[in-house]
Amino acid sequence: MSILKKHTLLKLLSIFSVVRGYNIALILLAQYLTSIFILSPDSELLDVLLDLYLFAIVLATVGAVASGYIINNFYDQEKDLINRPQKFILDQIVSQQTKLKLYFILNFLVLLAASAISFRAVLFFVCYIFSIWFYSHKIKKMPIVGNLTSALLSIAPFFAIFLYFQNYNQLIFVFGFYLFLILAMRELVKDLENIKGDLAMNYQTVPVIYGERSTKLLITVFVFINISISLILVFNFDLGLMDYFFLGSILTLIGTLFMTWKTSSIKHYHRIHNVLKILIFLGVLSITLLNPALIINKIF
Repeated sequence: MSILKKHTLLKLLSIFSVVRGYNIALILLAQYLTSIFILSPDSELLDVLLDLYLFAIVLATVGAVASGYIINNFYDQEKDLINRPQKFILDQIVSQQTKLKLYFILNFLVLLAASAISFRAVLFFVCYIFSIWFYSHKIKKMPIVGNLTSALLSIAPFFAIFLYFQNYNQLIFVFGFYLFLILAMRELVKDLENIKGDLAMNYQTVPVIYGERSTKLLITVFVFINISISLILVFNFDLGLMDYFFLGSILTLIGTLFMTWKTSSIKHYHRIHNVLKILIFLGVLSITLLNPALIINKIF
């Protein structure tokens, strides 16, 4: 492989790392699975996949989230140098100037895609882009408020498809709240994991201001609320085989809570963080369990 090809590949890997490509892929998957299995279960699979308006919403969402990660990376570079030195080195392969150019290009494309849908979609994405910038610039350093805002901004794209379908399914809101709590827990665990860099950069996070014990107590509250939400979903909604995911998630959250209280190690916090990320991924995939037969019917 030539030096030019290696350099190009490294730049692509750097951009993928900055925009958290795996998270973007998960959002894209969540939007399409929600569209197929919840918001338009009676439509043909190809009709959903080839729907240009739905594609425009997904494209706008992906662009907005990617630009959000870029601006967040821009503000967090000094903290990442302490907490994630290897990721920091990879992220710096692409210059800050190039990242900012990409940020503005992505936002322009987001508004272009949204304008093909409706004025309401444009308004939604303008507010979303501004909210991400304001979070990265100001709110992120606020304890609790920053964590909840991050979780809310992470879950917001999940609801963007309502702009098109206008089908306000109650299950989506309850399931969205379930994911919101998992994301809030993940943010708190991430603060425990990143406490060294937060202290150095004077970030006013929950562990820095209130200590590890208080942070773990807050995580405990979120876990028990989430268990309650899981039981509400199991006993009050027709979820098909998705019941098994929520029952499994209850056991996983209890195990995760036990691990959280037993450790003060950054390495173990990182593992807990990864468990919660996997739980979010499985939660998105579990949407297909609402009606597994629908997969066969839609394909064949």
